[in-house]
Amino acid sequence: MTAVAARPSLGPTGQDVRTSTAESFDHWRHLVAESFVPLAASSANSDHFHGRMRARRLDRVALVEVSSTSHEVHRTPALIAQSHQRYFKLNLQLQGTGLLIQDNREAVLHPGDLSIYDTSRPYTLAFEGDARLMVVMFPWDALSLPPECIAQLSAVRLASDGGLAAIVGPFIAHLAENLDALSGPSGSRLATNALDLVSTMLHSELDIAPDRMKPQALLAVSVREYIEANLADPLLSPATIAAAHFISTRHLHNVFHETGTTVASWIRTQRLEGARRELRDPLHSGKSVGAVAARWGFLDAAHFSRTFRDAFGESPSDWRRGA
Repeated sequence: MTAVAARPSLGPTGQDVRTSTAESFDHWRHLVAESFVPLAASSANSDHFHGRMRARRLDRVALVEVSSTSHEVHRTPALIAQSHQRYFKLNLQLQGTGLLIQDNREAVLHPGDLSIYDTSRPYTLAFEGDARLMVVMFPWDALSLPPECIAQLSAVRLASDGGLAAIVGPFIAHLAENLDALSGPSGSRLATNALDLVSTMLHSELDIAPDRMKPQALLAVSVREYIEANLADPLLSPATIAAAHFISTRHLHNVFHETGTTVASWIRTQRLEGARRELRDPLHSGKSVGAVAARWGFLDAAHFSRTFRDAFGESPSDWRRGA
């Protein structure tokens, strides 16, 4: 078994679909690592291995269609230590059967089934025969659900014949069939819609099994939903959020500390991502940069410009012109 360390490198957002065919199993190892996170891969029949990927990145979402013969990949503690970014991956099994293992749970995935897992914790993904799947990879802060809540659903089979998975699965399958058509603001909006659907599905799964939710996790969900609903309010602050939930600001800070972030950082990230999407949205092309910033709670245009540049490496105006 060989480990390959690399960073996801799908290129700039909205690029043409990148198709890669493995020339050997060693080549496949590199393709897997480049498209996702550092992984160790192995195959019992590496001499006759065949694999192909079709990938596209839309903003912070990577969409990758994977077709291959039998093999398995492992995310080990040593490989996790090599990378600092945390992603969630959602798998939709399109053909064949897959086995996902994480957190002492196993999910056997058949065509149409979905399952989510966390790249910051060890996992194994195995395919005994030919398989095809769609992988949606996104940063851990792209969903309103706290990571500890999502962790309760890692390596859980979300069956295609029941619940919201029966709606979300076909939507993602259509994305896989139309990767070439996903481009520009429309493609980015569809990627955002996909994440909204995934978030709603996971919420529903946790509601079905409320005994999985600890009081602190329920509070974290409520707080994040409140923040998302009030991002446009320039007065949104830890004090107002704590008051709305009848808790102390210290308790609020502890809720976020457990997930490795702060209240202020979470608010800033959500506002910046919202403004970034809107700046390239044709529906808002007539609005000034300042107006878009104000819609997301940034009343000081100069401060917004500096914060945006620090986060994304270019000014809001340059980002908009790049559309």
